[in-house]
Amino acid sequence: MPHETDAITGVLLDETGELGLAELCQACQLHADHVIRMVEEGLLVPRGRSPAQWRFPDVSLHRALLALRLEQDLDVNLAGSALVIELLEQLRQANQRIALLERQLDW
Repeated sequence: MPHETDAITGVLLDETGELGLAELCQACQLHADHVIRMVEEGLLVPRGRSPAQWRFPDVSLHRALLALRLEQDLDVNLAGSALVIELLEQLRQANQRIALLERQLDW
């Protein structure tokens, strides 16, 4: 049970559900160069031509935090994290399709 002194932290997304580079760095507690490497590995895909113009969809926050956890807990490099996250997303999509088919077949 939370105490009065416990703090809840979160990230407030703007109305478009996007984060700028600075906002993403702050939310993940990462340096910009680390986020830039995530972009270079294809782990994050921002809109915009340069880091100053980048806008990250809100799903980027989850992807960056998951990659950071894989890196810290399992010593997975960014290329490995990109692969793991892509496979997890494919698995999630496959499970959604299976659930939809099961509903259509009344299982």
